[in-house]
Amino acid sequence: MLNSLRQTWFSNVRGDVLSALVVALALIPEAIAFSIIAGVDPKVGLYASFCIAVITAFAGGRPAMISAATGAMAILMITLVREHGLEYLLAATLLTGLLQILFGLLKLGELMRFVSRSVVTGFVNALAILIFMAQLPELSGQHGTLLVYGMTAAGLAIIYLFPYITKTIPSPLVCIVVLTAIAVYFQLDLRTVADMGELPDSLPVFLWPDVPLNLDTLKIIFPYALALAVVGLLESLMTATIVDDLTDTSSDKNRECVGQGIANIGSGLLGGMAGCAMIGQSVINVKSGGRTRLSTLLAGIFLLLFIVFLSDYVGMIPMAALVAVMIMVSIGTFSWSSVRDLRKNPLSSSIVMIATVVVVVFTHNLAYGVLLGVLLSALFFANKVGQILYISSSLQAGGRERHYQVVGQVFFTSAEQFVAAFDFKEALDKVQIDLSRAHFWDITAVSSLDKVVLKFRREGTMVELLGLNEASATLVDKFAVHQQPDAVEKLMGH
Repeated sequence: MLNSLRQTWFSNVRGDVLSALVVALALIPEAIAFSIIAGVDPKVGLYASFCIAVITAFAGGRPAMISAATGAMAILMITLVREHGLEYLLAATLLTGLLQILFGLLKLGELMRFVSRSVVTGFVNALAILIFMAQLPELSGQHGTLLVYGMTAAGLAIIYLFPYITKTIPSPLVCIVVLTAIAVYFQLDLRTVADMGELPDSLPVFLWPDVPLNLDTLKIIFPYALALAVVGLLESLMTATIVDDLTDTSSDKNRECVGQGIANIGSGLLGGMAGCAMIGQSVINVKSGGRTRLSTLLAGIFLLLFIVFLSDYVGMIPMAALVAVMIMVSIGTFSWSSVRDLRKNPLSSSIVMIATVVVVVFTHNLAYGVLLGVLLSALFFANKVGQILYISSSLQAGGRERHYQVVGQVFFTSAEQFVAAFDFKEALDKVQIDLSRAHFWDITAVSSLDKVVLKFRREGTMVELLGLNEASATLVDKFAVHQQPDAVEKLMGH
């Protein structure tokens, strides 16, 4: 027990504390920006980020992963907030948490097994592009001055060059401290965190949504809650997979579903919006040295301390410093090898990856991109497996019998190929079909077997099926019709 506690919480204290400082500082402008997107007060996103990070540190299934208010979730809240207000958003947040807990108890986290590597890579690349695009407003228009470009470039130089001096202190933290000191000392005219919105000056308090507890309220919030629950879990489980790869460790996906649900319920009860895992902040945490649950917990605690007790100092941080950190995250998140290997990888894998990227970037909806990627992966896989079917034959008994040998998988994509392999016009007394090296997967396959058997019988040829394995035989016995007395008449349409 003590060894497990030490391993999951206190095996990397120094690295976790320093990485949590970086994450907390980077969370502030993002939480404010996401609140603005959703159309709520900045403190709604900030309180949510604190609450979700702290709760997932204990209840989540992936140590060192950062969960908070996110842009993907904020986009889904816009219409609800505009038409019904904050109270209904809080109610939807509570329902989102309940649905996610239900999904976790139903072990829907296991569905991640059906998400191919190409989809994950596309998801990662799309998020890297979105993270970079989110920084463009700070680098364009009235904010895009030479001074901002210079400070951002200086920040990137510190981030990438400081590790050559020492890796004891995370370079993103050094970047934030140094650029803030320069901006304050020289009184540079730069957009700061304080310009993003007013930071809260008090601790969050318990809030129960002031909405009628009736069916009408449920009709309003359920569609939003379901969308939030699905998108939140998709992003969280995909991010968990990425952090698994970065740290060479595994995570409990079903526990993560439940943990995200508990965190969102806690967020809703403290006046926060629904959230989920953040790939950008999770990558910052891991690359800054965070490895255990302590880093996630401290990120939430530091965030609250910064915004409530140190808001005057945090407000001085130039946005250029945080833009530099997020550009670093974008560059580090993008899978550059996936671009280099486009020609080397199978065409189907490249198509899935590119389609996922394009849909996510243009819709800003992770669920659409992942859904399309999974569907394309399934179609390509079905087509590929459907082609693994070989049927050979040989004449026996002086040319009056033919023995067919079927090797491979018979299901909806290969059913036509299966039927086309037989010659029904050949004058034969008997046909033997050896199925010992074949497998029938669905009712389409069974229907194709019916068609073969009945067409031979219609021509006056006796058919014998050999070697059906137990699973295929069970399916054939249950759904096949060629054993029925009027089967030929049914085939002929009588």
